[in-house]
Amino acid sequence: MREAAINAVMHGNAYNPAKRITGLLRDHLRLLIVRIGDQGPGLDPSNLPDPIAPENLLRGSGRGIFLIRSFMDEVHFRQLHPGTELTLIKHRAPATPAA
Repeated sequence: MREAAINAVMHGNAYNPAKRITGLLRDHLRLLIVRIGDQGPGLDPSNLPDPIAPENLLRGSGRGIFLIRSFMDEVHFRQLHPGTELTLIKHRAPATPAA
């Protein structure tokens, strides 16, 4: 969630104080859903450089979406015109009864 919010401020809104980000956190029985939106120019996730490609390994940035995808079970992008909304979903394991 933190990485998505930082990306929205830094990359989406380009630190513009006139632009806002939106956030939503939903805690369902079996799901945790986080939505972060920005007012930037939009993002095409298929055009992001591969952070584990040899030419990108030593770069100081560019791993945020990679990390988000690694930790979350589902990641969805939606174009807002202007902006991008990122939905992160984490599936929860059912509670096991105490023995």
